[in-house]
Amino acid sequence: MGEPHGIGLVGLGVISRQYLETLAGHTGVRVAAVTDLDRSRAEAVAADLPNARVVDDVAGLAADDEVRTVLDLTTPGAHADVALACSAAGVDRYGEKPLAAGLAASRKVMAAADAAGTRVGCAPDTVLGTGVQTARAAVADGAIGTPTAAVATWVSAGHEAWHPHPDFYYAAGGGPLLDMGPYYLTSLVQVLGPVAWVQGAASRSRDERTIASGPREGERVPVEVATHVTGVLGHANGALSTVTVSFDAVGTHARPIEVHGTDGSLVVPDPNRFDGDVELRRAGSKAWEVLPPSAGFEGAGRGVGLLEMVGAAGLGDVPGSPRAGGDVGLHVMEVMAGLLDSADSGRRVDVTTAPVVPPLVPLTPRDVWHG
Repeated sequence: MGEPHGIGLVGLGVISRQYLETLAGHTGVRVAAVTDLDRSRAEAVAADLPNARVVDDVAGLAADDEVRTVLDLTTPGAHADVALACSAAGVDRYGEKPLAAGLAASRKVMAAADAAGTRVGCAPDTVLGTGVQTARAAVADGAIGTPTAAVATWVSAGHEAWHPHPDFYYAAGGGPLLDMGPYYLTSLVQVLGPVAWVQGAASRSRDERTIASGPREGERVPVEVATHVTGVLGHANGALSTVTVSFDAVGTHARPIEVHGTDGSLVVPDPNRFDGDVELRRAGSKAWEVLPPSAGFEGAGRGVGLLEMVGAAGLGDVPGSPRAGGDVGLHVMEVMAGLLDSADSGRRVDVTTAPVVPPLVPLTPRDVWHG
C-alpha cells in the first residue's frame, strides 16, 4: 500500500469539519500539517489529528516535506493565491469551489499549474455521489431518449440567516451564482456535457444584509454582487438548460434539477448532497419510478474528490484530470462569468472552454473508497 498520501490543510472554517470527517482515519491519506489565519483554531484542529503540525502560512504548508497535496478550504478571494503558491512550490492543490474569485484568476490558476506540471482539483465533489452519477448513467443509457432541456433551481433568503460571518457571500467571488451555482452547473455538465453559450439576467434586491445569528447578530453587511441570477445555457449537444439561483426568495417547490428528453423526464436529487432518489418518468407513463443507484461513490462525504484525485478512493491511480478537476472548474467559472456578463450587456455570450467530461464513477461501496 505504501505510505499514506500527505495532505496539508489551509482554512479551518465551518466546511473543514465535513472534510475531516472523510479524511481523518482514512488509510490512504494523512493530514500532515494545517494552517489558518487564527492560529489557535489551527492548534485545536491539529490536536485532534495524529502527528499533524501547525505551520505559519500557505508557503510553509507547500514547503512541508510530508505535504504532497494542499487542501484549500479558504474563502473564494484567497483561492487563486493559494493555488498559485502551490504551483510555484510544485505541489498539487485541491480546493473548495469556485476555482477562484473570477474568470481571469481562474485562467491564471490553470495556466500556472500547467506550466508547473502540478494538478488542480476543484469542488464540488458531490457530483461524484450516487445521485448525479446515477442520473448521468441513465441519460447515457438512453432512458430519456435524446436530451432536449433541463431546469435547475436553487433559492434561499440568504446565508446571513444562519452563517455567523456571511460577508464573503456578498463580496466579489460570492453571491448565489458563485456560491451555489457550481453544484448545479457542474451537475448539468456531468449529465448533458459542456456548455457552448449562455444568456443571463441578474438583479440585487438590496444593498445591505443583516446578520441574524452569532456574535455579530444585528451587524449589517454590504452587498456588492447580484443576489438573483437566471439564465439559459446552450449545451454543445443542443440541449437547453434554464438555471435560477437566488438569495432573494423564501422557498420553492421546484425540484433541484429536472432533465427532459424525447422519451422521458428525469429528476436529479439535490446536487449539494451526494445521494438522493433519481426519478424517471417514461414517455406514455403517468408514474415516476425511482431508479436504484447504478453509479457513484456510495455514502460519500466531502473530500471524496480529493481521495479520487490522489488515487485513494478505490479506483486506482487517476490518469489525466481528476474527476473533480480544475478543467471542469474553469469551464463552470466561465459559464458563471458569462451569465453575469450577459446580464450586464444583454447579449448572448459564447463559452470558449470545452472540457472532456470525466469518466463515470462506477458504483463504489463506502468500504471500498473509504479505505
